[in-house]
Amino acid sequence: MAEPGTLAKRQSDALDRYNHAVANFERILGQRRAQILDRPLPNLPGQALYLARNGMMSAYKDLTDALPSRVGRPNKFAIPPAYFDAEREPLLDEYTSLFDLMDAPPANAQKSDTPFKDVVDLAIAIARARGLDETNAEAAGRISLGMFFAETNGKQNVGNARSNKYKGSFQTGPSEDQNGRGKWAAIKKSIAALDPALSLRDDREEARVGNLDHRFNHWTAVRDGLMNAHAELFPQIAAIAKTLPNPIDQIKLFELIQIIPAPTKSALRSGNLLSYRVSDPTIMGYLRNNSIFAFGQADRARTSATFREILDAMWLFNDKFERALARFDEIKAGQKG
Repeated sequence: MAEPGTLAKRQSDALDRYNHAVANFERILGQRRAQILDRPLPNLPGQALYLARNGMMSAYKDLTDALPSRVGRPNKFAIPPAYFDAEREPLLDEYTSLFDLMDAPPANAQKSDTPFKDVVDLAIAIARARGLDETNAEAAGRISLGMFFAETNGKQNVGNARSNKYKGSFQTGPSEDQNGRGKWAAIKKSIAALDPALSLRDDREEARVGNLDHRFNHWTAVRDGLMNAHAELFPQIAAIAKTLPNPIDQIKLFELIQIIPAPTKSALRSGNLLSYRVSDPTIMGYLRNNSIFAFGQADRARTSATFREILDAMWLFNDKFERALARFDEIKAGQKG
C-alpha cells in the first residue's frame, strides 16, 4: 500500500483513512452475511452497508487526490478508477449478492415472464395516449426501461433494504402508487382505443392482483410508477432530446424526477435546463443519498450544482443505463422480453 519514499502527513492520513474504511466495509459485510444465515436482520439492514461502501469509495477518492499515482486499472463495474480500487472488486460482488438477498421479493409477489418488455410496452402506450408520435413514444419506452434499471437493477418486485416505504419494480411509496392508479384510470379508455391487447393484459393483471399491494405485481407497479410522475413529462421528450441528445443523459434526467422531482421540473420550466442551479442543502442531501456528489471530501463539500454538473456526477448509473439500452435494442429486435 505504501508509496516509495516518505509520505507527507496528508498522504499518510489519507492512506490510514482508506485502510480504516476498507476494514469497516469488510466488517459490515461480515455482519450482514452472518445475520442473513443465523439471526434476524436489523431494521433497514442495507443502510449501514450502503454507507460503508460509500465510505470506502470516498476515502479512496481522497487518497487518489492526495496520491494520484494510486489511481489504478479500470474495474468491471465501470466506476472511475479514481474512486475505486479494482483490487476490491470481490467486496462489491459480495455487496451486490447481499443486497439481492435482502431485497428479495415477498413470497406472494406476482412476477412477469416479460418484465423488460412490459416496461417498454406500457411506456409506449402511455406516451401514445399523451399524444406522442411513434419516434418519441419509443424514446419514452427506452427512457422508462433505463429507470427500471436505475431503481432495481432490472429486478422485478423487489423490496428495499434501505427503506420501509419504497417497494416494487419502480420503488414507489403507497401514496405514489395510489396517485398513479388514479391517473391510469383517467386514461384507460384512451389506452384501450390505441392498444386493445395491452388493455386486455391490464384487465387480467388487475384481476390477478386483487387485494395484493399493487407494487408487488410487476405490471401494475410499473404502470402506476410511470403514471405517478413521469407520464406528464413524456410530451416534453422531443424538446428534452434537443437539449440532451445523449440517450443516457435523457434517462438521467427522468431518474432525477424520482430523486428531486420539484427542482427537476423547475429546471425544465426555466428555459435553461443545463445551467439551472440547485443550492438547497436538503436537495443536495437527497442527491448524496443517491450516490451523486457522495464520494470524497471535495464533492461532499459542494453547496450547489448546475443540472449539467448533476448529470455528469451520476456516473454510478452509467453501467446500468448501458445495460438497459442494450436490453431495449434486444426488445426492439424481437429477441427478448
